[in-house]
Amino acid sequence: MTGAAFPPANLTAVNQSGCDVHNHQVSAKVTFSLFYTALLVFGACGNILALCITFQRRKKKLNSTDLYLVNLALSDALFTLALPGRIAYYVLEFNWPFGDWFCRATAFIFYMNTYVGIYFMTCVSVDRYIAVVRSRHPGRLRRMSRARAVCVLIWFLVFLQTAPLLLRPMTRRMGDRLTCMEYFNFEEVPKLPYLLLAACVLGFFLPVGIILVCYVRINLKLCQTAKENPLTVKNGHHRRAFTVILVVLLAVLLCFSPYHLNIVQFMVRKILYQPSCREQQAFKMSLQVTVAFMNLNCCIDPIIYFFAFRGYKRRLLRIFRNSGSMRHGPSFSLRPAAYGPCFPCGRTRTRD
Repeated sequence: MTGAAFPPANLTAVNQSGCDVHNHQVSAKVTFSLFYTALLVFGACGNILALCITFQRRKKKLNSTDLYLVNLALSDALFTLALPGRIAYYVLEFNWPFGDWFCRATAFIFYMNTYVGIYFMTCVSVDRYIAVVRSRHPGRLRRMSRARAVCVLIWFLVFLQTAPLLLRPMTRRMGDRLTCMEYFNFEEVPKLPYLLLAACVLGFFLPVGIILVCYVRINLKLCQTAKENPLTVKNGHHRRAFTVILVVLLAVLLCFSPYHLNIVQFMVRKILYQPSCREQQAFKMSLQVTVAFMNLNCCIDPIIYFFAFRGYKRRLLRIFRNSGSMRHGPSFSLRPAAYGPCFPCGRTRTRD
């Protein structure tokens, strides 16, 4: 979503049509403050833990899937840095206390995380598709040099898409409050409905279509292989690839589809007619809810790592067991070899 020119400072708490769209601010104060606080805690812990476990794998180099997931975790960890500002915004009842430049940075991080996340989930799906369906020559298509180039390209393209957010004001004075990143702050942008519809197609519907195709093709491949050789049904590699794409698909649909479908339906109405005040208020509230669902992806992404990384579950349990043994003192230290060290510095044998 792009910004708009900074409006006159004497605007009241209504949009251009004279409609008060912030009539739900009291109920939103408690709900979204608690939600984003929980999101900050679980999102930061989950993604930092995933990165620690990933880089703990010293004996095995990262493959292309791992690289995409590491970039996804880095994006989510970066996103959590913007959450304290959003929490303060809701606690103060839609009053932004940090100034326009920090609002711009928050908007930039927010939208970059959204679309970097979608694109890297798409990359994971395509990578799994190549590994299973194009299994005759997967190495050539999944070289780390190509995967690194794809990662750089994604970050660069999303940066170009979101950089305009840094170049124009993201705040708007409404009475005694300063709002930040609100849709109605951007209504002055020419052709805004068409721009947002195009962004939804490129940033959501196209990637979801690619993920669906990969999911269906892998499913068909597994069914065909099972008919030709029933023993291959137990092939852990293929089944894990299928599970990874299924989890990615569910995560994308759960987190991102409500927001983008909400944007599409309202923009279509904006093109056809001027929505009533009640419709605008409903859209404002639904936007807050669907954005919350979209932000939930930073907590759901670690579930993808759980299914994608070999040995992730075992390493995670080892960390918790080690932390438990340290907390309970020497009584657990008589059998250190039972679980192995949390960060491998000895010769503890593990199977990936």
